Amino acid sequence: MILFFTFLLSIITTTISISTSTPTGSPPHFLYGNLSSYHINCGTSTNTTDNFNTTWLSDRYYTGGSTSVVSEPLRFNLPSEKTLRYFPSSSNGKKNCYSFPSLPSSRYLLRTFTVYDNYDDKSRPPSFDVALSSTIIFNWRSPWPESSSRDGAYSDLFAFLATPSTADLCFYGFATDAPIVSSIELVPVDSSSYDSLSTGENVILVNYGRISCGSDDHFGPGFTNDSDKFGRSWQPDEAFRIGSEIAVRGLLTENTVNGSDKEPNYFPMKLYQTAVTSEEDELEYELSVDAKMDYMVWLHFAEIDSRVKKEGERVFDVFINGNNVTRIDIYKEVGSFTAFTWHYTVRNLSSNVLGIKLVAVSGAPLISGFENYALVPNEPSTHPLQVSAMKALKESLRVPGRMGWNGDPCAPTTWDAWEGVTCRMSDDKTALLITEINLGSQGLKGNISDQISLLSDLVILNMSSNSLRGEIPSGLGQKSLIQVDLSNNQLTGSIPDSLASSNLQLVLLNDNLLEGRVPEQLYSVGVHGGAIDLSGNKGLCGAPSLPSCPMFWEHGRLSSPGKVAIGLSCLFVFCVVLLLVYIYIRRKRNDYDFGLPHEITALAAKRNKYQRQKSLMLLELESQHARGFPSPFTPQ
Repeated sequence: MILFFTFLLSIITTTISISTSTPTGSPPHFLYGNLSSYHINCGTSTNTTDNFNTTWLSDRYYTGGSTSVVSEPLRFNLPSEKTLRYFPSSSNGKKNCYSFPSLPSSRYLLRTFTVYDNYDDKSRPPSFDVALSSTIIFNWRSPWPESSSRDGAYSDLFAFLATPSTADLCFYGFATDAPIVSSIELVPVDSSSYDSLSTGENVILVNYGRISCGSDDHFGPGFTNDSDKFGRSWQPDEAFRIGSEIAVRGLLTENTVNGSDKEPNYFPMKLYQTAVTSEEDELEYELSVDAKMDYMVWLHFAEIDSRVKKEGERVFDVFINGNNVTRIDIYKEVGSFTAFTWHYTVRNLSSNVLGIKLVAVSGAPLISGFENYALVPNEPSTHPLQVSAMKALKESLRVPGRMGWNGDPCAPTTWDAWEGVTCRMSDDKTALLITEINLGSQGLKGNISDQISLLSDLVILNMSSNSLRGEIPSGLGQKSLIQVDLSNNQLTGSIPDSLASSNLQLVLLNDNLLEGRVPEQLYSVGVHGGAIDLSGNKGLCGAPSLPSCPMFWEHGRLSSPGKVAIGLSCLFVFCVVLLLVYIYIRRKRNDYDFGLPHEITALAAKRNKYQRQKSLMLLELESQHARGFPSPFTPQ
């Protein structure tokens, strides 16, 4: 029988992207709302369906590592327990991840199965950590408990993933150890489950024990066909019960238990159909935990003894780590055959043991089950914009897999950051910021992404002695930048004005294919006590020890004065053309004669001739009258 074992463990060395839609022919185990769940069978190349009708997706999204089969596969019932993926640091670095991109905002149950079973014939289980995004959630340390090493262990947690979000499940190996994982499940649950209003969305609930009292075997996904809508598995209580000399009695009912399978927690009815009661005055359990942490304990009750018919007949006190925290009367709270839950938070636990004790006040104590969750705060992650910039650089620079650029560039802070990357905590302690990128002599053959401008806290940039091509991004040159070394590459184009930062103290751009005018502020770095080297760029000009630049030519193209001169010339020519067109139109208007038809013109000429002749006759007559000749127009 596979033992359910919960303690902090760790994650693998590969990055896998999971589609947010359920693949055709692969129904999810459970749908909450419209959100699909995912079940990944690590180490396999085909989809499979287990005995419980759960469809497991093939492990086809990995970016590194190798696959293997446990030494004794016939001992395991499920296909998802027989195979595994392991991640040697020699091929993909110490950090590798499974990545679930663009998950809808919700609370999720994350569940992993990890087994060693001497798959590598070394008889030594590996030591590694597992982190969800920026927070370490599981620790595996060699030597493992024999039951976990041979039979495997399921470990799970509840975490809230905001939108937009990419959840990275990352594995970090210690020394030369290769992290391993057999299966990964991600199931959406009600966002208000497990009292999320009081715990907050920035707390991860890591399972340290989920116990069903009175049950003889595990039940739930992976063990039986009994359903649990959240994908929780429950283990029997006998191994955790203290005081073997105390007589206990198990209770079992097939009656319906009201109030089970209800939102927001959907606790299964089967949990409340069994219970344990003591023939004496007390029941006691102990769970192994890690000290100096906070824990949330959930207790489950149902009065399934039909002999209890009224309140006051079964009353008991609950002690947690010796403290009397509450008094329970199940019948008074909910009546008979009805689920009742109660939870309590233990702060800053100082012991490695969490004790739960029920002491009778009236009648015998009774319990159906209990859960214990460590409250693990989310650790700060790298600023989202800087994560985007680093992922863009990873693609554009073609960073090799051996460097382990997977997951968050800076987090968790107890792990090494990406190789060649240095980070610091922001002043307000809410995010990690990238301050240095040192990728000199790494055999890079890509180009520098424009998104490097998003690294607003970058102080030192060294990408020297690679085979980088393309231009220096125009956005490179944040005020924080002090040192830039891009020497011995194949960079082309001009030096961007943005690089002329007054804070720069070291600028090495020598031995590239750069061209054009050097920004004046850039070569003044050397004048103000810094160091600058632009040698080995035949196309550069305009700086001391470099050729002079043509009047209207710089940066391999027209300079600003050249553009202005051409612009003014074009404007002058345009104005001259407009003036000539205007003069031409004016002259054409003045020379235009509106001619009349020929007949009208001839008639007008005859009339004018007649008028002139008449005028001459009148003048002659007037002259004769003046000399005494009678006028024919004068009356007699």
